[in-house]
Amino acid sequence: MKICVFLSAADLDERYTAPAREFAELLGRGGHTLVWGGSDVGLMKVVADGVERAGGTLCGVSVGFLAHVARPGVADMVTAGDLGARKALLLEKADAIVVLVGGTGTLDEMTDLLELRRHGLTRKPLVVLNTAGYYDGLRSQLERMEAEGFLSVPLAELVLFAETGREALDHVTERLRAGGRGDGAPTVTEAV
Repeated sequence: MKICVFLSAADLDERYTAPAREFAELLGRGGHTLVWGGSDVGLMKVVADGVERAGGTLCGVSVGFLAHVARPGVADMVTAGDLGARKALLLEKADAIVVLVGGTGTLDEMTDLLELRRHGLTRKPLVVLNTAGYYDGLRSQLERMEAEGFLSVPLAELVLFAETGREALDHVTERLRAGGRGDGAPTVTEAV
């Protein structure tokens, strides 16, 4: 599987890096491909290192203004012209998406995908790995949106919140086996 991971490029403490490293090792041991923002810094580096060390492969999608932090030596690395094109390429190259801890860029990527899923423009599985309760507030907000009629699709059909990397990967695997990708929905680039 090709798993896109949205996550921070910041240097973070062990409560965030340890679960990210564990998830990366699961991907690598499973022979999966990490599709990520291509950076070789912070949490992005931790995850790329973990996937490679455990036997997985890397597919990076950088952006021009971040070329100076792109991971060297990645055979499958492309550079997008802007952030919008980068998001589209990340999604196009992936079978499923897992969101790790991150800042506004990660939130932007995730909410963009939620909207695509809400409108039926993609059915690629989306899982939020809620490390140390980091996304508790977001989950509460989305539940409120659902309860008050702001979501036209049940929240459970849009995203799963997982507490462990194993739970996240199991959900992605299950959804893909059930037809989460080859379902006739347009690709992200067709929808953009």
